[in-house]
Amino acid sequence: MDLLKFKDKYLKLVIISGLIIIIDQITKLVILRTILPYHFVTVIPGFFNLTHIHNPGGAFGFLANQNSATFNIFFIIVSLSAICFVFYLYIKTPKTEPLLAAGFALILGGAIGNLIDRIGLGIVVDFLDFYAGNLHWPAFNIADSAISIGIIIFLFHIILRKTPV
Repeated sequence: MDLLKFKDKYLKLVIISGLIIIIDQITKLVILRTILPYHFVTVIPGFFNLTHIHNPGGAFGFLANQNSATFNIFFIIVSLSAICFVFYLYIKTPKTEPLLAAGFALILGGAIGNLIDRIGLGIVVDFLDFYAGNLHWPAFNIADSAISIGIIIFLFHIILRKTPV
């Protein structure tokens, strides 16, 4: 493998994942400092609020009612395992698949962003609240968005491209 190509591949990983982590942590810090927990600020009436939610569970509040140190450790272990697995997939991604590599970098950055919260705060800070009337999508954050977009790219690759990773 050419050393320059090797460096380029990992530089892209660091840039994409790093930007997600930085944007995620800055936006969460702004929310922590400006909106009281479980309060909200209406941005677009009837559609979008900025809110301040503490999510002790997984994605979209999965197992959020299991608020204990044991579940936090469980989610930390799951996050670390996912980070290792996604990094492995990134390593195995051919240079001819830059979109797939970008998808893995988004997932990695998002997973690390939420892991920082979980280790530092014991919870994940969610703040984006979309809704229509009384129908609310669970609150989420930048890291969750990056993970979701990365997974969509990965699924697109698997389903439509039909090439192995």
